[in-house]
Amino acid sequence: MRSTKQFFVLVLTSLLMLSLAIPAFSAVLDTGFSDVAPDAWYAEAVMYCKEHGLMAGVSDTAFAPEHSLTRAMLVTVLYQMAGSPAVTGTDAFDDTADDAWYSNAVLWASQQKLVSGYSNGLFGVNDPVSRQQMAAILWHFAGSPGAQADDFSDESAISSYAAVAVDWARANNIIDTVSENMFAPKSEATRAQVASALMKYESVQQADPSPNPDLPPAPNPTPNPQPGPAPENSPRILIAYFSATGNTEAVAGHLETLLQADLYKIEAQQPYTADDLNYNDSDSRCAAEHNDPSARPAINGSLEYMEKYDIIFLGYPLWWGEAPRVISTFLESYDFGGKTIVPFCTSASSPIGTSAEPLHSLCADSTVWKDGARFSGSVSASAVADWVNGLHLPQISVNDSTAQ
Repeated sequence: MRSTKQFFVLVLTSLLMLSLAIPAFSAVLDTGFSDVAPDAWYAEAVMYCKEHGLMAGVSDTAFAPEHSLTRAMLVTVLYQMAGSPAVTGTDAFDDTADDAWYSNAVLWASQQKLVSGYSNGLFGVNDPVSRQQMAAILWHFAGSPGAQADDFSDESAISSYAAVAVDWARANNIIDTVSENMFAPKSEATRAQVASALMKYESVQQADPSPNPDLPPAPNPTPNPQPGPAPENSPRILIAYFSATGNTEAVAGHLETLLQADLYKIEAQQPYTADDLNYNDSDSRCAAEHNDPSARPAINGSLEYMEKYDIIFLGYPLWWGEAPRVISTFLESYDFGGKTIVPFCTSASSPIGTSAEPLHSLCADSTVWKDGARFSGSVSASAVADWVNGLHLPQISVNDSTAQ
């Protein structure tokens, strides 16, 4: 009889827990927009863009998924993804206004050769962006990589300027077809289609970012730097970074130039391959390490003079919103007590958020952590300089003229 009672108690407890879990599960499926159903094909993309600050709704409760997006809006999204770098000068378009909400974005996109405007000298600020224009702009943003793909049924309707871009978009599954094997190049891109393309673009870039031709030459870190004499009362600075694809290395190179600091590259003993970095494969090495908080990938070599440094700029790419586990290995290898750590990370758009907070417990309580920043791999040296100056670190100030 007692065992029967225990059985019913267990059943009732399970039912109670299930009833409590159902509302929580439903809340996850709530997109926050009355016009985006949880089961819509674009719902995940809309939520992704909202959570990553890429696209907002047209109001607090509406996203307008079937509405078009203007050319000015699209380049503004990409400008923000690039970290909103400082720009100077004026664009050459006849229909753009100074000091408008899109001015810096259009100037930046023009200077980066993401857009060239129309042959009549207009940018088309309020023109709806077409699907082939969206493909071309994203392709330029990715560095204009070469690509080949099977033809669409309406391939002949694709303009020559967008031909390789559309191949690239198809090869990487970035832009959805409108129907079976139809691209509809001149149709207006809907907000839902743009959101989907942005989410897929970021997935591709995180898995295998294309090299950016505008990046500075890769820095040449000293395998085991020995701190030189620092000016009186000036802190000794080390820039330590892990870079799987080169984006974080580019930012570290800016910091090395600006701060005249020592550079140390954190290298995994077993290098990461393209398959290891496949974020779409739940069995990939980076996914396995991310899902195991105790994972500590071994590091090549070590620093013999860590005790000599006062400030460490610590760089890493964001993997699922967190620092790779190899950073944990690095932090647990040295005594950072009394030192200041300044984190910085690279990502296509995800903010640094709380990615550094789990790292705090790996260091002594006396370690001072500064607020970090997220950069794109193509960030300018002047933007990095502005950030460094905004940290207000004692005895540290960099001049923007140092930036290349």
